Amino acid sequence: MRHFPQSERPLKIAVVGSGIAALSAAWLLSQRHHVTVFEADNRVGGHCHTVDVGDVSVDTGFIVYNEPTYPNLTALFRHLDVPTKRSDMSFAVSMDQGALEYSGTNLAGLFAQHKNIASPRFWSMLRDLVRFYREAPAGIRGLDPSASLDEYLDGAGFGTAFREDHLYPMAAAIWSTPAIEIGSYPAVSFVRFCENHGLLKFFRRPVWRTVDGGSRAYVERLVAPFRDRIRTNAPVTEIRRVNGVVQVSTSTAEPEWFDHVVIGSHADQALHLLGDPTDQETELLGTFAYGLNETVLHGDERLMPRRRRVWSSWNYLSQSAAAGEARGKPCVTYWMNRLQDIPDKTPLFVTLSPLLRPADDKIFWQGVYRHPLFNAATLDAQRQLWSLQGRANTWFCGSYFGSGFHEDAIQAGLAVGESLGGVKRPWTVAGESDRIDVHAATRPPQPR
Repeated sequence: MRHFPQSERPLKIAVVGSGIAALSAAWLLSQRHHVTVFEADNRVGGHCHTVDVGDVSVDTGFIVYNEPTYPNLTALFRHLDVPTKRSDMSFAVSMDQGALEYSGTNLAGLFAQHKNIASPRFWSMLRDLVRFYREAPAGIRGLDPSASLDEYLDGAGFGTAFREDHLYPMAAAIWSTPAIEIGSYPAVSFVRFCENHGLLKFFRRPVWRTVDGGSRAYVERLVAPFRDRIRTNAPVTEIRRVNGVVQVSTSTAEPEWFDHVVIGSHADQALHLLGDPTDQETELLGTFAYGLNETVLHGDERLMPRRRRVWSSWNYLSQSAAAGEARGKPCVTYWMNRLQDIPDKTPLFVTLSPLLRPADDKIFWQGVYRHPLFNAATLDAQRQLWSLQGRANTWFCGSYFGSGFHEDAIQAGLAVGESLGGVKRPWTVAGESDRIDVHAATRPPQPR
């Protein structure tokens, strides 16, 4: 990765969006340059969204991280002195209103539904689960990178029960993607992700942590150096590149001119904002699609497994078509009391795409989050995304540069900040940009 030397004068840079990718770029760039952040919403943070329920702060988007696989986020927290505490990452499945239920916490959770003990399908799932955890890392060696997870599982002889009752629900909960689409994900990337995140370990899994006081506690620290240069309720309507400068138009003010623009929006939104996209921008950014997940913070226990002994931090719920509901977006309920160490006196759940609407008097907040969907085409596009950087004074960053998670977003934002601004993140970690494909970018023109 190339770092550009300091400009003759500070650059005037527009940053569009205020998710972690955009904010990490703005934070780094603000140390040397004049940064203006444009945010369409009335708050900053994107998926870092903390809601107050009484005297309790509850996260509804970004919730947990672990230090081994989130090295830059961990370093940022230490640099900003962000308080964190230990979390829990147990997982449960509940299908067809409890017709099948289990959790992976312990034997009591696995067999909380007593009929599982005598179920051939359940034992088939467990056998394949153990085999997948042991064999998958070696099994993908030499596999065509474009081969789908379905193709790998078929070739290795993994059964339907393992896929439908464990692997696809687990992956759907992680990626906020319909379980039916998980099989099209490239097998090599899927297994490597699971291995890197410790998901294929039976023991000594990484310790997961959460921000004490909610994720806004770290957003507030992050934006402190440039808080007065953030414009909320300022949706960008168009970005045009003209004669070596960039024009940014909003619905609330006259167009402004900048030396460069950093677009930290989702890939499809970034493409939509460009008034004069190049063929390459259209091709690469247009490859990415997004799923919309209705998200509700509530206290309705009907959106948890029926058996209390199965309750886990992450709970995947599904309703088959035979039971009257078409399969589609994943319904996942996060038990926030356990995830964020909140007293149980007020049950608090965050549910994505709820199978039924929580009782109105138990809803504390509701909104919509967008998550990137990945397949072989998007992974191929990711390998070329960095070639867009700096061309026509335009830079892109977001979680879509990697696997769609917080560390992917921060790696993309920091890499843009370093390449554009001639500044360096104030820490050193192994593999600082190893979750995104970074290579030499076009040198930005120096201001005159």
